[in-house]
Amino acid sequence: MILLFRLLVIGLLAIVWLVIGLTISIFRPMHKNNVHVLTQCLTVVQHIIGVKVEIRCDVEELKKELPGVLVANHQSNWDIVTLADMILPGCVCVGKRSLIWMPVFGILFFLTGNVLLNRESKSKAAASFDVIVDKILKKKCSIWMFPEGHRSKGQGILPFKSGAIRVASSAEVPLIPIVASDYCGQIKLNRWNNGKIIVDCLPVQRLSKEMSKEEIKNVTNKLREDMIAKQKELNELVKK
Repeated sequence: MILLFRLLVIGLLAIVWLVIGLTISIFRPMHKNNVHVLTQCLTVVQHIIGVKVEIRCDVEELKKELPGVLVANHQSNWDIVTLADMILPGCVCVGKRSLIWMPVFGILFFLTGNVLLNRESKSKAAASFDVIVDKILKKKCSIWMFPEGHRSKGQGILPFKSGAIRVASSAEVPLIPIVASDYCGQIKLNRWNNGKIIVDCLPVQRLSKEMSKEEIKNVTNKLREDMIAKQKELNELVKK
């Protein structure tokens, strides 16, 4: 009964979300605040699926650092809901080009101004990163990226790709690491209370445009280590 109720409500909200998203996209296509508006709508879903999301970092202070590159650990498709509070004004997301074929979500992902990354070849991927840097510098957008590139699905924080570091370095904008406690297996739609998820931030990093490939690699690995340590800390807080 709980599962059926939730699926019905989520289904109805998905239709409303689609209508709002299409309306916004028609009247201000590719506007840099479209993504923020739509993800704010998704904070309602946190209550519907029975999770309490606790934000521990000062969001207002983070806004002062923008534009920047925001990175977060990628756990599941629920990330769009659990991290909705952290999609700040002027922030657009980066995703694989194949996302456009996802029902409902795909077309909205494109029309709201997000960046579709072509990973078919190294040359096309490199060109895509140039587009991202250009979007930051010319449109003053912030970029949201998942450095793991794939959902971890309970395997911990997977190895990072260096794209986010390269973008932040090339655009000379702050790198803002965001970490969510491990919630894989925690959200079950057939029960009312699905517990708490804590989201926090690591210190903002400022990277030099002159970084070498080796330096970018080292920063990428250190970032992952720091995010793993932070997630372990948050997991302990959830248990209390």
